[in-house]
Amino acid sequence: MNAPLPEHIRKALETVTLDDKYSLDHGRAFMSGVQALVKLPMLQRQRDALVGKNTAGFISGYRGSPLGGYDQALQKAAPYLKQQNIVFQPGVNEELAATALWGTQQLGFAPPGSNKFDGVFGIWYGKGPGVDRCSDVFKHANMAGTTPWGGVIAVAGDDHISKSSTAAHQSDHIFKACGLPVFFPASVQEILDLGLHAFAMSRFSGVWAGMKTIQEIVESSATAMIDPERVACTSAGPTTRWTRKPACSTTSGTRPWPTSAPTA
Repeated sequence: MNAPLPEHIRKALETVTLDDKYSLDHGRAFMSGVQALVKLPMLQRQRDALVGKNTAGFISGYRGSPLGGYDQALQKAAPYLKQQNIVFQPGVNEELAATALWGTQQLGFAPPGSNKFDGVFGIWYGKGPGVDRCSDVFKHANMAGTTPWGGVIAVAGDDHISKSSTAAHQSDHIFKACGLPVFFPASVQEILDLGLHAFAMSRFSGVWAGMKTIQEIVESSATAMIDPERVACTSAGPTTRWTRKPACSTTSGTRPWPTSAPTA
């Protein structure tokens, strides 16, 4: 039991720090589910840089269990987020935060050559009841579309057993009604892996992607593999833009409701 550790293991342990989860570009690090949600946009930024794209990130939302500590984790990781051009701005409420994320996908309307970045990807977060109230924003944001190097993930914190809520809730049905494909990570590692898939799908299909999280996952901790190229996703595809014509119009040129693209 008291035998000395092999030299290579001892040296590896000497270099391990609690900041590895944010500072490492490749390797294994111990992190919680909430911290994986902080790492996710950093991986997406690095992934874009590998293909020569200069992107930025924007995160906004309103805290609530089981995502009650997400804003605090983002604030603690501020130096690492800044290095990756990722801005965190807590929302006054869920609706205003979602509207701000909607605005990040309007780069296509800017005059050519005036954009500082090739795209801005975003993460919205909120508790289940906040998802209910944001359904109007989600629907309109989907009708407006996403940019080819942007994309948005709406992260819902669901409380199935009413541990800290007045009523049990789940966001799957609201996301589906708003036209958002839903990702449901079953481990800390899958928050990173499915998160990258969600960004890719949002870009390709032109709609926001939903991510359902529960206490058993986001409040757990595990060792996860950090690698921006760990998952293989389709690159930015035929994202379409809303032409600002009436949504009920049948005139050619209007943006069709993108229900088939996520399943392609």
